[in-house]
Amino acid sequence: MTRIIQQLADISTNYDALFVDLWGCVHNGVTAFPGAVAALQAYRKSGGIVVLVTNSPRPRASVQEQITGMGVPQDAWDDIATSGDSARAAMFHGVVGQKVHHIGIPDETSFFAPLNVLDDAQDIEMVSLREADGIVCTGPVDSLADPEVNRADFLYAIAKGLKLLCANPDIVVDRGARREWCAGALARLYTEMGGESLYFGKPHAPIYDLARLRLAQIAQIEDDKILCIGDGIHTDVAGGIGEGFDTLFITGGLAADQFGTDVLKPEPALLDTWLALEKLSPVAAISLLR
Repeated sequence: MTRIIQQLADISTNYDALFVDLWGCVHNGVTAFPGAVAALQAYRKSGGIVVLVTNSPRPRASVQEQITGMGVPQDAWDDIATSGDSARAAMFHGVVGQKVHHIGIPDETSFFAPLNVLDDAQDIEMVSLREADGIVCTGPVDSLADPEVNRADFLYAIAKGLKLLCANPDIVVDRGARREWCAGALARLYTEMGGESLYFGKPHAPIYDLARLRLAQIAQIEDDKILCIGDGIHTDVAGGIGEGFDTLFITGGLAADQFGTDVLKPEPALLDTWLALEKLSPVAAISLLR
């Protein structure tokens, strides 16, 4: 049975490091959650290490700039591991070819900036779908449009045998009060249609390898002393458990309507039933990170 806690400090003393999701846990896509920021600051002051592990398709520096603008101060975290950085490394190693067709908004073109840390990086050229060796999806062009709008292009791409690199496995996120589609929804459709999608963010192993690397540059911490925190049951929780980490599930995020009418007081029976259906058992759950 998953224990419901009231604050991070109820269990954080058992761990030397946290792998913390961003969207839905530390911010809502618009502004930071003050309680979450305060909890992370207190944890770091006690000697703990915080690595922000996000399915953002952006590079680490871009995420840092973004969350600073939302009000997440630098004393709330030690380092950042992004799905974008993990996926970029794979792209520059040529996993979908050198000529790639980009699906995403113009703001995400930083994904294609040269990755100088790789000695054997290939030259990547952005081209039309008809010229492409593969597809790189950082997100939908219109986050409110049904992913089905891509079906015709996907049929063509699948017929050509193109692989799709997904830079953000999230299906949806809540930007304030508005729910939006993410790259994972497009990759899911591509796979359902018979194409091959490649994933590098949560719940898949590459982003956890990157998070461990970031952590190791600060201190050597064993996996059993790392707690993964997030509101995505199929990303944060499933990924953490799959990697052998203890997990803390944020009930007040994407699945908030499953656990009763009061977001701040998830009903234990509803939570247990829902987790049993999902076949996942986080060590603990909390309404909001605080």
